[in-house]
Amino acid sequence: MVTTAVGQNQPRTLSIEEYVLSPPDHMEWVDGQLVEKNGMTLKTARVQSKLDTLWRNFKNSQSLGGEVYTEPPCRTRQQIRRPDVAYLTPELLTQLGEPNVLPQSFPLIAEIVSPTDCAEDVFNKANEYLQSGGEEVWLVLPESGWIVVLTNQGRSLFTRGEIAPTQVILPGFSIAVEELLG
Repeated sequence: MVTTAVGQNQPRTLSIEEYVLSPPDHMEWVDGQLVEKNGMTLKTARVQSKLDTLWRNFKNSQSLGGEVYTEPPCRTRQQIRRPDVAYLTPELLTQLGEPNVLPQSFPLIAEIVSPTDCAEDVFNKANEYLQSGGEEVWLVLPESGWIVVLTNQGRSLFTRGEIAPTQVILPGFSIAVEELLG
């Protein structure tokens, strides 16, 4: 159970089961507590929107099926997270449907790193996704101009002047770093 502030002085208790039934907007369930997703800037919001559109257009142009989401809730081994952008393969979409909270990590996830994010937390979250069914995680750092792509098999780092391709999911997708971040 978790206690959250609902108005000035009215705490409300929320269990993980209640969260799954009706996920609160912009909130993650982390270490038994509701944590608000914040720190989004205009730049990080623009990059999130752009990547969502690029992945969606690519999967549509290649007739790959599946679905692309922004900030959808998914369950990792111990938490409920809301990745900034996520792709659900057609196979998993058929198998799992669209529950209130996906019972595992999405196969392809992007986290757009905000200036207020702690590096340790971002990499821990990426590992959490990979340990819970995720196959590929993009960590996009708009301020420093980096894209880090992590899979269970390895990691790749891309910067301005380079092309960042998907490694496992959405085969054939690639983007110039400055096109995404510019």
